[in-house]
Amino acid sequence: MIKTNEIVLVDTSGNQTGTMEKMEAHRSGRLHRAFSVFIINSQGDLLLQQRSGTKYHSCGLWSNTCCSHPAPGETLFQAAHRRLREELDFDCELREIFSFTYRAEVGNGLIEHELDHVLLGVYDGAFQPSPDEIQACKWTSITELIHEISVNGEAYTEWLKLVIELKLPELLRGVERLQNSSVQDALAAQ
Repeated sequence: MIKTNEIVLVDTSGNQTGTMEKMEAHRSGRLHRAFSVFIINSQGDLLLQQRSGTKYHSCGLWSNTCCSHPAPGETLFQAAHRRLREELDFDCELREIFSFTYRAEVGNGLIEHELDHVLLGVYDGAFQPSPDEIQACKWTSITELIHEISVNGEAYTEWLKLVIELKLPELLRGVERLQNSSVQDALAAQ
C-alpha cells in the first residue's frame, strides 16, 4: 500500500536519505524528491492548471500540468502517471528532460525545498480535471506563458516561474525533441 502522505527525503545528489510525513517536510523545509509534469499538445502549447482553492499551499495559482511527490517505494514515473490519472483522468508517455533543486516559501508557513524532476509528454485527447485538485485548465503557448509571468507573476506557482526563469532553454529543447520524435513516430506508423 502506497503511503501518499509520506515523501522521500534526498541529499543534494538525489540519494534517498529517509522519508517524512509530507506536511512536516514542508514545514521544516527538508529537501525531498518531487516531479513537475509538462504536457504539450501537437501544436506545442502547454496545458496549465489552476490549483484548487483547497490545496494546502499555492491555492488558486496557475501551474504546469501536474506536480507531486513520489511516495516511498514508488518510482518517479509510477507517481507521475498515477497523478496524471488522478488529477486529469488521462495518461501518456513521459520523458524526463532535466531536474533542478530549488527552495521557496509557498505560503501558510510552508517551504518547498525540492529536487524537482521535470517530465514532458505529448497529449491531444480529452481530459477531466478533478475538482479536488484543479479549478481550471488552459492551453497556452510558451511565448504567452513567458509574457504572462513577466506581467502577472503573482498568479503563478514558484516552481513554474523558476523553470521559466532558470531552465527555459532546457524546456524548449525538450519540447523540440519530443515534437520531432512524435512526427517521426507518426511517419513510421503510416
